[in-house]
Amino acid sequence: MVTLQLRQISVPPGHRVLLYEVGWSEFEAILAELGEHRASRVAYLDQTLEIRIPLPEHEKAKVIIGDLLKILLDELEIDWEPFGSTTFKRQDMMAGIEPDDCFYIQNAARMIGRESLDLTVDPPPDLAIEIDVTSKTQLSAYQVLGVSEIWRYQNRRLQVYVVQSGKYVESATSPTFPDFPVIEEFSRFLEMARLSGTSQALRAFRRWVRERGN
Repeated sequence: MVTLQLRQISVPPGHRVLLYEVGWSEFEAILAELGEHRASRVAYLDQTLEIRIPLPEHEKAKVIIGDLLKILLDELEIDWEPFGSTTFKRQDMMAGIEPDDCFYIQNAARMIGRESLDLTVDPPPDLAIEIDVTSKTQLSAYQVLGVSEIWRYQNRRLQVYVVQSGKYVESATSPTFPDFPVIEEFSRFLEMARLSGTSQALRAFRRWVRERGN
């Protein structure tokens, strides 16, 4: 058997590598070797580990979607707690995931001041954001960990996934914002950010939310 070190594996931006038969202790060791300050994201389920490197445009879309979401939450006076790309994992479920971004909304009060997580006690994030998610492993890991809502941005369009009958299905609305056309408007303002600049798009979105509330 040939054994490789992580430093021998190079993953170009926009690509991913899959490692099979990775035990939990090996997964933990890989996380420790990768460290916290890195560009890569990982997904782990049933001994299959995926390591991916986002493209710069993925990171930009992630930031803009997160900013739009925070504006909407603040304008609606809904409390929230951000947990970014925190590693969520449970050994008893052999699952781990690092979202592009995530938020506690329904469970925001429980997470105030929390600096470490234990998913055997703490709830999973209420809403996770993924940019160009194509891997079944990633969605399956979210499902196992119990994340109820995923926003996925792909091909310049926002998609919302919710759990129905134990599986993720695409939804026409966000259960977190049932009275807002999140999919259409986030997609529209993301395109505005691409064409006219992020600052203008965010300011225009805030005005749209306020006008809609009047």
